[in-house]
Amino acid sequence: MQHADANKAINDTCPWSGKPVDPEALMEHNGHIVGFCSGEHRDQFKKAIDHFSDAVAKQQKRA
Repeated sequence: MQHADANKAINDTCPWSGKPVDPEALMEHNGHIVGFCSGEHRDQFKKAIDHFSDAVAKQQKRA
């Protein structure tokens, strides 16, 4: 994962835990920097996004 400036994160607290954002646990999503309290929560978010994207792609192939 790429590290980014925590001041550019669109959130101050982790969407999973509500704890403050760790500058080492950032990722880009849809053109925005999203912050997390830990790399573990960042990775959970990435996994959830990938799972959803795969489900949408499979649905579109059926249509």
